[in-house]
Amino acid sequence: RAIEHANRLIEEGADILDIGAESSRPGAQPTSESEELARLLPVLESLAGCGVPISVDTYKPQVMAAALAQGASMINDITGFRTQEAVDIVAASECSVCIMHMQGEPLTMQQEPSYGDVCAEVSVFLAERAEALGRAGVIKDRIMLDPGFGFGKNLEHNLALFKGLGRMASSGFPLLVGVSRKSMLGAITGRPVGERLVASVAAAVMAAERGVAVVRVHDVAATKDALAVWQALRN
Repeated sequence: RAIEHANRLIEEGADILDIGAESSRPGAQPTSESEELARLLPVLESLAGCGVPISVDTYKPQVMAAALAQGASMINDITGFRTQEAVDIVAASECSVCIMHMQGEPLTMQQEPSYGDVCAEVSVFLAERAEALGRAGVIKDRIMLDPGFGFGKNLEHNLALFKGLGRMASSGFPLLVGVSRKSMLGAITGRPVGERLVASVAAAVMAAERGVAVVRVHDVAATKDALAVWQALRN
């Protein structure tokens, strides 16, 4: 099913595939390294030569190493490469990296998230991790930043972060934003997860309008159409 879904996303026009074998949704239980590899590697093997770069979503250093050996082009770490082992593994390769901000861990991150200034705190964390990767030899052109919507953030934090995307996009690093179908859109619209297509597409267009370089979405074709119209009308 994962391979079929990946091929469908490519047909719809996805520029990058982001593949993860461990759920990081709020309340998710951790997955063992062996189980993550057992889920991930057959999919990566089957998608070799699929024609688009593959990003692997993992925070485990050995899973990163195995994914890179299998041809992954990017490592997307929800913990922001906080361990030296993770930094060393990506620094020894030529892969791109996506540094994400998360307060806490998936199992408990949505219980009581707290910030003084969410935009400032997220920006500082991302800048510090980018600097650490740079010191290890990861050149700036390989680094992308993700503010981590919904990862240890309530609706108020998410809205403030979205409003601050323009400032964050001027940091010199491309921004990746993933809000597709997330609970923040459910809180705004009152719709369940299966009825958030319009909200997700609207959020993707507004992210692009604020200078975001990459949007991570479930509904590729609809989002690409909306972005094409936005770009044509803007220009």
